[in-house]
Amino acid sequence: MNACTGAGGARSRGTGRLVAGVDEAGRGPLAGPVVAAAVILGPTVRITGLDDSKRLSAQCRAALDLEIRERAVSYAVARIDVDVIDAINILQATMRAMRDAVGRLDPAPEEVLVDGNRCPALPCPVRAVVGGDSSVAAISAASILAKVARDREMIEMDRRYPEYGFARHKGYGTRAHRDALLRLGPSPIHRLSFAPVRSALIRNTPGRGRP
Repeated sequence: MNACTGAGGARSRGTGRLVAGVDEAGRGPLAGPVVAAAVILGPTVRITGLDDSKRLSAQCRAALDLEIRERAVSYAVARIDVDVIDAINILQATMRAMRDAVGRLDPAPEEVLVDGNRCPALPCPVRAVVGGDSSVAAISAASILAKVARDREMIEMDRRYPEYGFARHKGYGTRAHRDALLRLGPSPIHRLSFAPVRSALIRNTPGRGRP
Protein backbone atom coordinates (compact mmCIF):
# COMPACT_ATOMS: atom_id res chain seq x y z
CA MET A 1 0.00 0.00 0.00
CA ASN A 2 1.42 3.41 -0.96
CA ALA A 3 1.12 6.66 0.96
CA CYS A 4 -1.30 8.22 -1.53
CA THR A 5 -4.51 6.25 -1.03
CA GLY A 6 -7.38 7.98 -2.75
CA ALA A 7 -5.20 10.75 -4.21
CA GLY A 8 -5.28 10.02 -7.90
CA GLY A 9 -7.73 9.93 -10.76
CA ALA A 10 -5.92 7.79 -13.36
CA ARG A 11 -7.54 4.49 -14.32
CA SER A 12 -6.14 1.31 -15.82
CA ARG A 13 -7.53 0.24 -19.16
CA GLY A 14 -8.89 -3.29 -19.15
CA THR A 15 -7.17 -4.86 -22.13
CA GLY A 16 -5.14 -8.02 -22.44
CA ARG A 17 -2.61 -6.33 -24.70
CA LEU A 18 0.77 -5.08 -23.48
CA VAL A 19 0.17 -1.33 -23.48
CA ALA A 20 2.93 1.03 -22.36
CA GLY A 21 2.40 4.50 -21.02
CA VAL A 22 5.09 7.10 -21.74
CA ASP A 23 5.75 10.55 -20.30
CA GLU A 24 8.65 12.93 -19.78
CA ALA A 25 9.97 15.25 -17.10
CA GLY A 26 12.19 18.24 -17.64
CA ARG A 27 11.23 19.57 -21.04
CA GLY A 28 10.89 23.16 -19.82
CA PRO A 29 13.78 23.76 -17.38
CA LEU A 30 16.85 25.84 -18.14
CA ALA A 31 19.20 23.19 -16.78
CA GLY A 32 19.58 19.45 -16.44
CA PRO A 33 18.55 16.50 -18.61
CA VAL A 34 15.19 15.63 -20.06
CA VAL A 35 14.02 12.27 -18.68
CA ALA A 36 11.40 9.93 -20.11
CA ALA A 37 9.85 6.80 -18.64
CA ALA A 38 7.83 3.97 -20.13
CA VAL A 39 5.66 1.65 -18.03
CA ILE A 40 3.60 -1.45 -18.78
CA LEU A 41 1.29 -2.11 -15.84
CA GLY A 42 -0.66 -5.05 -17.19
CA PRO A 43 -4.45 -5.46 -17.13
CA THR A 44 -4.68 -6.74 -13.56
CA VAL A 45 -2.37 -4.24 -11.85
CA ARG A 46 -4.18 -1.59 -9.81
CA ILE A 47 -2.09 1.04 -8.03
CA THR A 48 -4.07 3.45 -5.87
CA GLY A 49 -3.19 7.13 -6.09
CA LEU A 50 -1.77 7.35 -9.61
CA ASP A 51 -2.05 10.84 -11.04
CA ASP A 52 -0.11 13.49 -12.92
CA SER A 53 3.19 13.64 -11.02
CA LYS A 54 2.98 17.44 -10.76
CA ARG A 55 -0.18 17.12 -8.69
CA LEU A 56 1.43 14.81 -6.12
CA SER A 57 3.69 15.62 -3.19
CA ALA A 58 7.33 14.51 -3.27
CA GLN A 59 6.57 11.97 -0.51
CA CYS A 60 3.65 10.56 -2.46
CA ARG A 61 5.69 10.33 -5.68
CA ALA A 62 8.48 8.49 -3.87
CA ALA A 63 6.06 5.92 -2.43
CA LEU A 64 4.39 5.39 -5.80
CA ASP A 65 7.76 5.16 -7.55
CA LEU A 66 8.64 2.17 -5.37
CA GLU A 67 5.27 0.48 -5.91
CA ILE A 68 5.37 1.00 -9.67
CA ARG A 69 8.83 -0.55 -9.88
CA GLU A 70 7.70 -3.52 -7.79
CA ARG A 71 4.43 -4.23 -9.58
CA ALA A 72 4.86 -3.16 -13.21
CA VAL A 73 5.17 -5.81 -15.89
CA SER A 74 8.03 -3.74 -17.27
CA TYR A 75 9.42 -0.23 -16.87
CA ALA A 76 12.36 1.78 -18.15
CA VAL A 77 13.76 5.27 -17.65
CA ALA A 78 15.95 7.11 -20.16
CA ARG A 79 17.70 10.49 -20.01
CA ILE A 80 19.14 12.85 -22.60
CA ASP A 81 21.85 15.20 -21.41
CA VAL A 82 22.24 18.91 -22.07
CA ASP A 83 24.86 18.57 -24.80
CA VAL A 84 22.42 16.57 -26.92
CA ILE A 85 19.54 18.89 -26.06
CA ASP A 86 21.60 21.83 -27.31
CA ALA A 87 22.64 19.93 -30.44
CA ILE A 88 19.25 18.66 -31.63
CA ASN A 89 16.73 20.87 -29.69
CA ILE A 90 14.54 19.97 -26.75
CA LEU A 91 11.65 18.52 -28.76
CA GLN A 92 13.87 16.06 -30.61
CA ALA A 93 15.73 15.24 -27.39
CA THR A 94 12.40 14.49 -25.70
CA MET A 95 11.35 12.20 -28.55
CA ARG A 96 14.70 10.42 -28.36
CA ALA A 97 14.36 9.89 -24.60
CA MET A 98 10.89 8.42 -25.14
CA ARG A 99 12.14 6.09 -27.88
CA ASP A 100 15.03 4.98 -25.69
CA ALA A 101 12.72 4.25 -22.75
CA VAL A 102 10.27 2.24 -24.88
CA GLY A 103 13.16 0.37 -26.52
CA ARG A 104 14.35 -0.85 -23.12
CA LEU A 105 11.03 -2.43 -22.14
CA ASP A 106 11.06 -6.21 -21.83
CA PRO A 107 8.63 -7.54 -22.90
CA ALA A 108 8.14 -5.04 -25.68
CA PRO A 109 4.77 -3.27 -25.82
CA GLU A 110 2.15 -3.97 -28.45
CA GLU A 111 0.87 -0.40 -28.22
CA VAL A 112 2.19 2.83 -26.71
CA LEU A 113 0.19 5.73 -25.26
CA VAL A 114 2.06 9.02 -24.91
CA ASP A 115 1.03 11.99 -22.81
CA GLY A 116 0.43 15.17 -24.80
CA ASN A 117 -0.04 15.77 -28.50
CA ARG A 118 3.22 14.52 -30.04
CA CYS A 119 4.50 10.98 -30.44
CA PRO A 120 7.95 9.56 -31.15
CA ALA A 121 8.39 7.22 -34.11
CA LEU A 122 8.15 3.68 -32.77
CA PRO A 123 8.01 0.16 -34.26
CA CYS A 124 4.55 -0.42 -32.77
CA PRO A 125 1.28 1.54 -32.85
CA VAL A 126 1.55 4.76 -30.83
CA ARG A 127 -1.10 7.28 -29.85
CA ALA A 128 -1.01 10.66 -28.12
CA VAL A 129 -3.38 11.22 -25.21
CA VAL A 130 -3.88 14.83 -24.14
CA GLY A 131 -4.09 14.86 -20.35
CA GLY A 132 -3.05 11.23 -20.25
CA ASP A 133 -0.86 11.73 -17.20
CA SER A 134 -3.99 12.22 -15.10
CA SER A 135 -6.37 9.84 -16.89
CA VAL A 136 -4.39 6.76 -18.03
CA ALA A 137 -2.74 4.74 -15.27
CA ALA A 138 0.31 3.62 -17.25
CA ILE A 139 1.03 7.19 -18.38
CA SER A 140 0.61 8.46 -14.81
CA ALA A 141 3.07 5.80 -13.66
CA ALA A 142 5.55 6.89 -16.34
CA SER A 143 5.10 10.51 -15.30
CA ILE A 144 5.96 9.61 -11.71
CA LEU A 145 9.03 7.52 -12.57
CA ALA A 146 10.38 10.23 -14.86
CA LYS A 147 9.90 13.05 -12.36
CA VAL A 148 11.30 11.14 -9.40
CA ALA A 149 14.40 10.15 -11.40
CA ARG A 150 14.99 13.67 -12.67
CA ASP A 151 14.37 15.36 -9.32
CA ARG A 152 16.87 13.06 -7.66
CA GLU A 153 19.46 13.91 -10.28
CA MET A 154 18.89 17.63 -9.82
CA ILE A 155 19.28 17.28 -6.04
CA GLU A 156 22.63 15.59 -6.72
CA MET A 157 23.56 18.43 -9.08
CA ASP A 158 22.79 20.87 -6.27
CA ARG A 159 25.62 19.32 -4.28
CA ARG A 160 27.96 19.89 -7.22
CA TYR A 161 26.75 23.41 -8.04
CA PRO A 162 25.19 24.70 -4.81
CA GLU A 163 25.10 28.35 -5.88
CA TYR A 164 22.18 27.81 -8.27
CA GLY A 165 19.65 26.20 -5.92
CA PHE A 166 18.89 23.19 -8.11
CA ALA A 167 17.50 21.20 -5.16
CA ARG A 168 14.72 23.77 -4.79
CA HIS A 169 13.69 24.58 -8.36
CA LYS A 170 15.05 21.50 -10.22
CA GLY A 171 16.37 23.73 -13.01
CA TYR A 172 13.10 25.50 -13.82
CA GLY A 173 13.27 29.21 -14.55
CA THR A 174 12.19 30.61 -11.20
CA ARG A 175 13.11 34.16 -10.24
CA ALA A 176 15.81 32.90 -7.86
CA HIS A 177 17.27 30.65 -10.56
CA ARG A 178 17.32 33.42 -13.17
CA ASP A 179 18.96 35.80 -10.71
CA ALA A 180 21.67 33.25 -9.93
CA LEU A 181 22.14 32.57 -13.63
CA LEU A 182 22.66 36.27 -14.39
CA ARG A 183 24.98 36.69 -11.43
CA LEU A 184 27.12 33.59 -11.96
CA GLY A 185 26.70 32.71 -15.62
CA PRO A 186 25.74 29.22 -16.82
CA SER A 187 26.96 26.05 -15.15
CA PRO A 188 28.03 22.97 -17.16
CA ILE A 189 24.48 21.57 -16.87
CA HIS A 190 22.67 24.64 -18.21
CA ARG A 191 21.04 24.45 -21.64
CA LEU A 192 22.89 26.97 -23.78
CA SER A 193 20.26 26.71 -26.52
CA PHE A 194 17.64 28.25 -24.21
CA ALA A 195 17.34 32.04 -24.54
CA PRO A 196 17.69 33.00 -20.83
CA VAL A 197 20.85 30.90 -20.59
CA ARG A 198 22.31 32.42 -23.76
CA SER A 199 21.61 35.89 -22.39
CA ALA A 200 23.34 35.05 -19.12
CA LEU A 201 26.32 33.66 -21.02
CA ILE A 202 26.66 36.86 -23.06
CA ARG A 203 26.28 39.00 -19.95
CA ASN A 204 29.08 37.09 -18.24
CA THR A 205 31.44 37.01 -21.21
CA PRO A 206 34.24 39.63 -20.83
CA GLY A 207 33.85 42.42 -23.35
CA ARG A 208 30.31 41.39 -24.34
CA GLY A 209 28.16 41.78 -21.26
CA ARG A 210 27.41 44.75 -19.09
CA PRO A 211 30.34 46.33 -17.24
